[in-house]
Amino acid sequence: MLDIGPLELVALVVLAVLIFGPDKLPKLIQDVSSTLRKIRQFSDSAKEDIRSELGPEFKDFEFEDLNPKTFVRKHVLEKDELGLKEIRNGFDFSSEMADVTDAVHGRTSEPQSSAAPSAGTGDLLKKREKVQDGERPPFDADAT
Repeated sequence: MLDIGPLELVALVVLAVLIFGPDKLPKLIQDVSSTLRKIRQFSDSAKEDIRSELGPEFKDFEFEDLNPKTFVRKHVLEKDELGLKEIRNGFDFSSEMADVTDAVHGRTSEPQSSAAPSAGTGDLLKKREKVQDGERPPFDADAT
């Protein structure tokens, strides 16, 4: 409901009671609800008039299709006659990037299951070596 939480709704009711008073509030609610009902009826009748003027070839016309995202999702992505899912999945370069990273670091790439961590993650999970007082920590090329 318009992204209003229960606490905000209670605050709005309390504010309405304070501004309009408890005696005028029921009349105000009736007026607002009747106005919203009239606006909805006007909108529905305008939609029906437009559909009737367009003719029988547009009998399945939906006004939501005027939104470009909805139109593309409904007419292009649902049918997928062009094979767009395969094209979109073809741009996933994460495995190729993992192979390049392994080659740069001199690691051998092993086939991994989807639940196993990536090759670079193992280095991050290792415990850090304790550095003695006055000694410089080891240089980490990945961190710079």
